[in-house]
Amino acid sequence: MKELPEHARIAIVGSGFAGLGLGIRLRQAGVEDFVLLERAHEVGGTWRDNTYPGCQCDVPSSLYSFSFAPNPQWTRTFSHQPEIQDYLVECADRFGVRPHVRFGHEARQASWEAADRRWRIETSGGEMTADVLVSAVGGLSEPRLPDIPGIERFEGTLFHSAAWDHAHDLTDERVAVIGTGASSIQLIPRIQPHVGQMHVFQRTPAWVLPHSDRPVTAIERGLFRRIPGAQRLVRAVVYALRELLVLGLTVDRRIMKLPEMTGRRHLRSQVADPELRRKLMPRFTLGCKRILISNEYYPALTQPNVEVVTDAISEVRERSIVTADGRERPVDTIICGTGFQVTDMPVATRVRGRDGLTLDEVWQGSPQAYLGTTVAGFPNFFMLTGPNTGLGHTSIVYMIESQLAYVLDCLRAMERNDLATLEVRKDAQAEFNARVQAQMKDTVWTSGGCQSWYIDAKGRNSTLWPDFTWRYRQRTSGVVLEHYLTEEAESARAPIPVPAQAA
Repeated sequence: MKELPEHARIAIVGSGFAGLGLGIRLRQAGVEDFVLLERAHEVGGTWRDNTYPGCQCDVPSSLYSFSFAPNPQWTRTFSHQPEIQDYLVECADRFGVRPHVRFGHEARQASWEAADRRWRIETSGGEMTADVLVSAVGGLSEPRLPDIPGIERFEGTLFHSAAWDHAHDLTDERVAVIGTGASSIQLIPRIQPHVGQMHVFQRTPAWVLPHSDRPVTAIERGLFRRIPGAQRLVRAVVYALRELLVLGLTVDRRIMKLPEMTGRRHLRSQVADPELRRKLMPRFTLGCKRILISNEYYPALTQPNVEVVTDAISEVRERSIVTADGRERPVDTIICGTGFQVTDMPVATRVRGRDGLTLDEVWQGSPQAYLGTTVAGFPNFFMLTGPNTGLGHTSIVYMIESQLAYVLDCLRAMERNDLATLEVRKDAQAEFNARVQAQMKDTVWTSGGCQSWYIDAKGRNSTLWPDFTWRYRQRTSGVVLEHYLTEEAESARAPIPVPAQAA
């Protein structure tokens, strides 16, 4: 384990797409005085941690990668977890970021020291200080276990899909899968042939559309290697087609009727039993919850060893699950596909700002930031994939790269103007969030007839960006210093060079 530096110009927490991306961009800008704090022992973030059977990205491979590091070797049009993890590891090595990573160093607490104008960071491997702190932990880093009475006394095997127990053999077991979201619809078809009995506990049926995944041919891979522009063209076309969905999600929900027809046809073609079809038919506008894609999920649910349970779980006992109708089902293993702590992210309890308050105390259940990146009361602090930067239709990597450019521009502005601190003004943050929530009205996420993890404890959608992503990139194309409070530095620092623009 490498030791922490006593002090670093920039400390980045997390080494998934966001953390690695910032590290790469810093090195390209000539900045070497930074460190990535990683609690695990390899880079990759959510793609390192989620190793459940069938784990696959639901965004096309051509778009789910750094624009400055295209991968001509993708073997499928929608990549599986091992390939994405290998890609991130390769990027860390190719761009020389690995020496900056401190593995096994979980960031436990970070506090702003106003007198010294720096962050003091406590980690599981020691303590350090930094001028700038960047949270790159992401919204899918902390699994959420269901709050069900008695679950703590279950004597069988219990684990979350994001912490898969590969040592546990499910063969011929009675298995309960709680949740039917993006992870569950991938893992259920993989384990169904091996288990004895499977009970799928569904709270709300989801829209499931046909999957267009296919192998990438050797000819295509050869073309992408020899003519990089061909892969950039594919990326541009995929991006443009994905952006069209924004019209149905935010402008006119009637546009979603066409993909809903596709979803209904998909369900009818794969599920013959009318009672099961009734259970699986959504009653909200497509897009209100995350849109799912699968050609294997519905067929798995029709198998004789699978039961779809729509009654609410009232209690978990030592070896069984009891539903609201009083029925008790014996189970050996419980798999929780119950998502992540997104609007109540644990990192918010660990970062303490200028007034001594944590992010969690400031937000009070409803995260807010300026451009999803900076937070009033937290000088020299940046969030990657922060509030209202999530997406329901395209690649989060696009948003991350927009934020990386913005953070670098903020750092350059600090050096250029000899600033020790940069802190967004409360009025600028409030105005930005008021505009975001005004745009959120009448979108599919707020009036589509569902309850989703996009909505926070105060009923606000503090998760998603309610517009075209290219407009977010426009908003983050450069820092407006009038929106920030600043303090001058006592001594000038060497300027940060401007990196080459991404393709």
